[in-house]
Amino acid sequence: MKKIVIAAGTGFLGEVLVRYFKSKAETIIILTRGKSNTENNIRFVHWDAKTIGDWAITLENADVLINMTGKSVDCRYTQKNKDLILNSRVASTAILGEAVNKCKNPPKTWLNSSTATIYRHSLDKEMNETDGEIGSGFSVDVATSWEKTFFNQQTLKTRKIALRTSIVLGKKGGAFPPILRLTKIGLGGKQGPGDQKLSWIHEVDFARSVEFIINNSHIKDVINIVAPKPSTNLVFMNTLNKIVKNPIAIPIPKPILELGARIIRTDTELILKSRNVIPSKLIDNGFQFLYPDLELALISLT
Repeated sequence: MKKIVIAAGTGFLGEVLVRYFKSKAETIIILTRGKSNTENNIRFVHWDAKTIGDWAITLENADVLINMTGKSVDCRYTQKNKDLILNSRVASTAILGEAVNKCKNPPKTWLNSSTATIYRHSLDKEMNETDGEIGSGFSVDVATSWEKTFFNQQTLKTRKIALRTSIVLGKKGGAFPPILRLTKIGLGGKQGPGDQKLSWIHEVDFARSVEFIINNSHIKDVINIVAPKPSTNLVFMNTLNKIVKNPIAIPIPKPILELGARIIRTDTELILKSRNVIPSKLIDNGFQFLYPDLELALISLT
């Protein structure tokens, strides 16, 4: 590929993609709220994620645009934070659509971040892209508004795919490092009931799946970016304890989780919602996971 544009390429998932693609693309352009700068084949271009500016010209002749913009959901769901979570996703998607439509030679492919949280809490049914059941509540409302804004953009020359991604396990960011730290000090027991499903994907397979989608032009619409088999919270924590050889694994019941969430200013939905999601489109199109097994994935990250 000659040119990749990544909106919000300095966050955890953006950095995963940059590390993966920097040797595969001639130029990577990162749209950032920080200062414009150039490092080797990586250009940082300032934008505000709300209005058209000089950054829009970077979309011309791009092979792919990847939008990872959005305030972190790892926060208390106050009204202020709810507004920021929603607006940061919808506004950035809308302005990117406007910029794409102004291009003489728009990006061939536009991948927009979404979330596997769009599906309902499920302990039984596995949710795929065809008959997965959309849930309800704030996080689902954000996801549906996000995707509606994305697919309403009339980009006739640009293929669009929404990436319904669940928890990405990585060494340098995301959910895994704090979970590992808690496990090492003996707080690695089940969280809440422990039966809630946990859909996950290794950071390498996350980046590889993005490349696979880019290279397979018939893939469109929504796609689940998760490993083949969901775990449960209990199995995940037991597996991690086994790997780090920690004999102490104190469980954390729901009331303690709710108290702890208030203290560290986050929300228990991130832990307690059962995400029972499978990657039917990836599998049906022949994608081969490097880390389909949870234990092997966790070993590689510890």
